[in-house]
Amino acid sequence: MSDSPRFAAFVFAVLVCVTGVAGAQEKKPNILLILADDLGYADVSFNGRREWSTSNLHRLSQEGTVFRRWYTAGVVCAPSRAALMTGRYGIHNGVTGNSSLDLPADEVTLAEALKPHGYATGLFGKWHHGGPRPGQQKYVHPMDQGFDEFFGFTNATAAHQKFPKKLWDGREEKESSGYADALFTDRAVDFITRHKDQPFFCYVPYTASHSQVDAPAEDVALFEGKFPEKDPQKPLRAAYAAMVYRLDQEVGRLLKTLDKLELSRDTIVVFTSDHGATFERLQRGVANYFDSNRPFRGQKRTLWEGGARVPAVVRWPGKIPAGKISDAVVHMTDVFPTLLSVAGVEPESAWKLDGLSLLGAWRGKAAVPDRTLFWEWREGGDTQLAAMRGDLKLVITGNNKPELFNVAADPAERRTLDAEFPQETKSMVAALNEWLATETEAAKQRRPARQKADQAAGGE
Repeated sequence: MSDSPRFAAFVFAVLVCVTGVAGAQEKKPNILLILADDLGYADVSFNGRREWSTSNLHRLSQEGTVFRRWYTAGVVCAPSRAALMTGRYGIHNGVTGNSSLDLPADEVTLAEALKPHGYATGLFGKWHHGGPRPGQQKYVHPMDQGFDEFFGFTNATAAHQKFPKKLWDGREEKESSGYADALFTDRAVDFITRHKDQPFFCYVPYTASHSQVDAPAEDVALFEGKFPEKDPQKPLRAAYAAMVYRLDQEVGRLLKTLDKLELSRDTIVVFTSDHGATFERLQRGVANYFDSNRPFRGQKRTLWEGGARVPAVVRWPGKIPAGKISDAVVHMTDVFPTLLSVAGVEPESAWKLDGLSLLGAWRGKAAVPDRTLFWEWREGGDTQLAAMRGDLKLVITGNNKPELFNVAADPAERRTLDAEFPQETKSMVAALNEWLATETEAAKQRRPARQKADQAAGGE
């Protein structure tokens, strides 16, 4: 009997050890989702940029898989981000343009899907709202849509600022000082550090290389004199290079944090851009000068490859192949269900996801199922529609006849194939029309006012 306490203690120690191991095995992987803004396909080293280095993203590409055919779901900020957060097309989630109303309350975000499964959720960067919902005076806050913590912009116009005077800290707007993307990294690092012992979903939508061409002076100095400038007193080309360089440095800080906390092997890191680079007025010609979307045709607000195909790399040590280049066709709506699969979570049928879980394809163990993908751009008087099936892509611009391209053989979309393949063209036009017919009545009512006026005037 004298040995009973010792034996009991031994049994207790074994049980603690076993349950401790089981608990460690059951811990779900962390998710770090990094989104650039208006970053062109060719602006990163792993896609061929040589005028500057993106060494940290290059490291990601060596430790993970680069996806050469990763497509956004929208060619301006709001619909792209709404589709990323919901796994649903804009014609289903109600956000089809930058001026659409806020994401409806009944849309389930990735943060809302992960929270019930023990995930801490944080957003540090740009949350793109539209307008208030009917009957409301205030915009919808990201903490109303699943995020435990938020620091950044809610207003897209304010997000033009690279050195903002005010940022939202939780539900309160506070004065700020410093470079926006560096401030977002500071908060993301703090969030990861505080939640290192539980699974976390950390979403970091940076503002580079969007709109105002500006960067910290010390970064701009690294590139001054390397490019001919229209006005030497305003080295905008150097500033653009500096913005992308600084974006890469901030990504590096996030990766170093994971390394320091020994979380790298337990964390899937996804890096991509909301859509292609823009050649519009606020960019002052710099993305055009650097041919940021090469080798593709088009830019932001177009459905050519330059607007829709974006840089992307995914790293998950031991789970996703390292140093691999994949031609699997990934759509931004696939990110939601794929990351749920990473977390071991089954999506609810009521969510009516448009995307697919491509975890098998990301891991290099399965092919992407045959399917047809769709895009629509109908805002500001412009109309462009597109569908893709395998390597074939249909594009309809305005009232022009449908054009068919093979974007694998002809990524610049120079050679039309519709005359050569009339049946394929007809089939894809029919599929596109069927898809357009699935737009919800709520989504139609939420289309931007300018867009509705264009449609009433025959702009479609």
